[in-house]
Amino acid sequence: MTAKADRPYDIVVYGATGYTGRLVAEYLAHHYQGKGPKWAMAGRSADKLAEVRDLIGAPADTPLVVANSDDPASMKALAESARVIVTTVGPYQLYGEPLLKACVDAGTDYADLCGEPAWMRQMVDKYHEAAKASGARIAFSSGFDSIPFDLGVLMLQKEAVSRHGSPAPRVKGRVRGMQGTFSGGTAASLTETMKAVARDPSLIKVLQSPFGLTPGFEGPSQPMGLMPEYDERIGKWAAPFIMATINTKNVHRTNFLLGHPYGADFKYDEMMLTSAGELGEKAAHAVGEMLKNPFGAKPPKPGEGPTKEERDNGFYDVLFLGEWPDGQTIRYGVKGRYDPGYGSTSRMIAETGIALLSCKAAGGVATPGALLGEALVERLREHAEISFAVED
Repeated sequence: MTAKADRPYDIVVYGATGYTGRLVAEYLAHHYQGKGPKWAMAGRSADKLAEVRDLIGAPADTPLVVANSDDPASMKALAESARVIVTTVGPYQLYGEPLLKACVDAGTDYADLCGEPAWMRQMVDKYHEAAKASGARIAFSSGFDSIPFDLGVLMLQKEAVSRHGSPAPRVKGRVRGMQGTFSGGTAASLTETMKAVARDPSLIKVLQSPFGLTPGFEGPSQPMGLMPEYDERIGKWAAPFIMATINTKNVHRTNFLLGHPYGADFKYDEMMLTSAGELGEKAAHAVGEMLKNPFGAKPPKPGEGPTKEERDNGFYDVLFLGEWPDGQTIRYGVKGRYDPGYGSTSRMIAETGIALLSCKAAGGVATPGALLGEALVERLREHAEISFAVED
């Protein structure tokens, strides 16, 4: 096996011909042209890779690597060619394990966009100890699920300790505004998760528990955010938030992996704010009904996603409210430009990959918050047009 320092590439984008992978490659090509890491594009077809390379305006000498998750030898070669692999090839429960295993075996750092908690738990149980042994740092959920939430809570708690002398035992994640659309990959991941549960009903417990990604630790009963409610402190109605199921698990895993700096009794939930009064209540209930079938009658197909105009006009604004039993509070905001799921996500996973190049954390199957923390926050502030700030 080639030593990591001697490998030909710093970063390889696997899935570069897919919808999101293309955006990641385009970001690296333009944002770091001539001044960034040595990177390559990987996928199943050399011809398609060359076509995408030209389409996104990447340099003509951008390396192209042919690899397929069905071919273990190509996964091994891919993992051993780079210091970091960034993969957008999902659903990960269908295509992710061969590359993940190859990266663990090779001690290669890895970042993905997985929002499939049942599969993630299986991979934690199967590979965490091996990754610790090889030094491979595995960063699941390195996009909109769950970086703004994972790092938002991490930064709020840093400020909480600085200002109040202790972490906030209760944090509310509240989406104040968001504009973006689902892609076919998101819809396909949810569909495959439902199929996996049908095959193995024991996965239901992982999906339902906020502590599904903290094996051996079960914290206190958590507020679930499953019903519309009026928040007196914020002064608005709140509705269930579709991504809370994965984000809350990742927030608790970061706390778990870091040795519970938020406290072993930490409570966290996520909801989406509407407005005050009767209209806000109606809107909150309407959102709750919509989430029963979030993709409508015709879900998008894999490879589909928002247009460039939709990506550029997208945004998100998340409030984190820390509360103490004595009435003290702290507010922290995370705001991002671009469509959250794709325009911003492509930047987040690219910056996660670059941050991993200088990461000193131990290996293991982890989260961006646990592995990279404030170093990633600074990269996202500087390069990805995401703001992290206390709100007085």
